[in-house]
Amino acid sequence: MAKKQGFVKQITSRDDDFAKWYTDVCLKAELCDYSSVKGCMILRPTGTALWEKLREVIDTKLKASGHQNVTMPMFIPESLLLKEAEHVEGFAPEVAWVTHGGDKELEERLAIRPTSEVLFCEHFKKIIHSHRDLPVLYNQWVSVVRWEKNTRPFLRTTEFFWQEGHTAHATYEEAEKETLDMLNMYIYVCEEILAIPIVAGLKSEKEKFAGADKTYTNETLMYDGKALQIATSHNLGDHFGKAFEITYADKEGKEQNVFTASWGFTTRSIGGMIMVHSDDRGLVLPPRVAPTQVLIVPIAQHKEGVLDKAYELRDQLQTDMSVTVDASDKQPGWKFSEAEMKGYPIRLEIGPKDIEAGHVMAVRRDTLEKIELPLDENLNTALTELLNTIHNDMFATAKARQDEKTRVAHTEEEFFELIEEGGFVIAPWSGDPKVEEMIKEKSGATSRCWSFAHQNDDLTGVKDLWNGEDAKYMMHWAKAY
Repeated sequence: MAKKQGFVKQITSRDDDFAKWYTDVCLKAELCDYSSVKGCMILRPTGTALWEKLREVIDTKLKASGHQNVTMPMFIPESLLLKEAEHVEGFAPEVAWVTHGGDKELEERLAIRPTSEVLFCEHFKKIIHSHRDLPVLYNQWVSVVRWEKNTRPFLRTTEFFWQEGHTAHATYEEAEKETLDMLNMYIYVCEEILAIPIVAGLKSEKEKFAGADKTYTNETLMYDGKALQIATSHNLGDHFGKAFEITYADKEGKEQNVFTASWGFTTRSIGGMIMVHSDDRGLVLPPRVAPTQVLIVPIAQHKEGVLDKAYELRDQLQTDMSVTVDASDKQPGWKFSEAEMKGYPIRLEIGPKDIEAGHVMAVRRDTLEKIELPLDENLNTALTELLNTIHNDMFATAKARQDEKTRVAHTEEEFFELIEEGGFVIAPWSGDPKVEEMIKEKSGATSRCWSFAHQNDDLTGVKDLWNGEDAKYMMHWAKAY
């Protein structure tokens, strides 16, 4: 027991220092490590495996809906980046520039891609000529660089990994459908894979993506009450189509501008998963994203038949789930603590007495509940059902906490009090950007989204809490990462 306590003590309590707790979990659960490049992280095997799983889910869905993977260069000539003024202005503070090739100064600076709209648009201009060439549905899996002032593993790093989709369409309506379809795909990934509850909706004009006509977002609350933007999808209208002169001949032979969309999902989602689900014992992994769903820990493995039975059990189970046997020479108590630190959804304990009695002890990581299960051919089904139960329970727990921390403000004073308490605060707003800026300066809170759930609200007679004008939106506000 002493060893177990000593191991767990390496994690700071999340209620004492949430930021330190988060970093402890990232490092001690061996998801990532710091590199010699300031603000950049090394993805360790488990962190990489989590991203690979998310990539597999998203990539499968994209290909099923007709999207194709491509790969663009990481460098963008400065003149190309400058073609869409609003876009470059939005990214200018974060752009990293290459000025030399070897020992020679370049004639034109090259930006290391912060995002790739301009590269795709340059390519679209070359390949789109007729309405028959549309839609173009492209996606790429790459890393991007944004020179962040303050970094934190997964949540905000100088270089991070993502997929970025870029599509071209004949009409605004088709681009809008694409934008919303991709947002819904991200909701699926968040809720059905990561067990993270989502508030989806429209960003304000101030908070939308630079160069977009509309930005839709998936927002969620972390354990500490701060919000996280976990995925976004942008209808770019014809802004980029006009800037890059991307045209096509319609069915009547008339020249038309294309409409474009872009959307992305990043390794930030792993940070969100940690902050939503994990605890003071370490990482808690949702079963559907866990690289190892079941860890078998043999007890008294030096005794005859125990290890053989553990491996036999692994072979039986791994037809339905991912399974690993911890056959290291560490003491069982240490293995239990390490399993809790690394977040395996189910730990199976099996020793000589279990084998003799014909059962195995299953321990849930999310609740630490112990469940005795028969050691027979039905174990696969029992564990599959338990993994689904764990996912559903983790989602329900996170949803209940988010709902509890989502309140409606009826006065300006109440709004700022609730913001300080943490969580989402819903309040009527006229859409005045001066109000938005005042709120940010006074409280640090930003508008998160005009959620779909509130877009049909009757706001007749409802006033903006701050300037008394007619309210247009019931907006979600929060302090955010």
